[in-house]
Amino acid sequence: MANYRSGGIGDLPTVVKILLIINVAVFVAQQVVPELTEWGSLHYWSSAAFRPHQIVTMMFLHGGITHIIFNMLVLWMFGSQLEYFWGSKRFFNFYMVCGIGASIITLLSVPYTGMQYAKAAVATSPEYTIAQFFEYYKQHYQALGASGALMGVMAAFAYLFPNTELMIFFIPVPIKAKYVIPAYVLIDLFGGLGYGNDNVAHFAHLGGFLVGFIIVVLWNKTNRKNFY
Repeated sequence: MANYRSGGIGDLPTVVKILLIINVAVFVAQQVVPELTEWGSLHYWSSAAFRPHQIVTMMFLHGGITHIIFNMLVLWMFGSQLEYFWGSKRFFNFYMVCGIGASIITLLSVPYTGMQYAKAAVATSPEYTIAQFFEYYKQHYQALGASGALMGVMAAFAYLFPNTELMIFFIPVPIKAKYVIPAYVLIDLFGGLGYGNDNVAHFAHLGGFLVGFIIVVLWNKTNRKNFY
């Protein structure tokens, strides 16, 4: 059985602590310098606003107080355990690769989500064409948040500690990670396929989860003692 460790704020592992500080500091900076959000958020590569650094910087920006609080709670809850388990260097590499992978998959998904947007928009504004709405979407697309990297973290947690019981808001009984986290993936899948209209970058979440899952499977392919 893998050792599950949790602790208070003072007991946070190094990388998780640094990531928390950076994310909060950047969020404060966004409030002081609003242009930072536009500069660092991920735009589609055909947009005039796209810059290569956005593939990385987007994962350190957030769209509101609820957004950052939820993401930092996830980082604290799941990231701390992975860093204790793997060590700081491996966890940092994992986190960054998941975030970058989520950004790349997000860019690849824009034509699909843009066409969804265009078809819905033209139904209410027939004076414009689907092509015009599609181009507008690509030029104004913007994604930000640590959620893609954190979905990779959640994928690894569910894979390594599947029987860990988690308490979920509004559900009075604990549920094992191997059930909770795949449920979040299904929600993102349905949202990404067009069954939701919530302005959430579902494909960033799915991309981060996929990258994280692949990495943790490869890392543990010949190390079965890590499972229980």
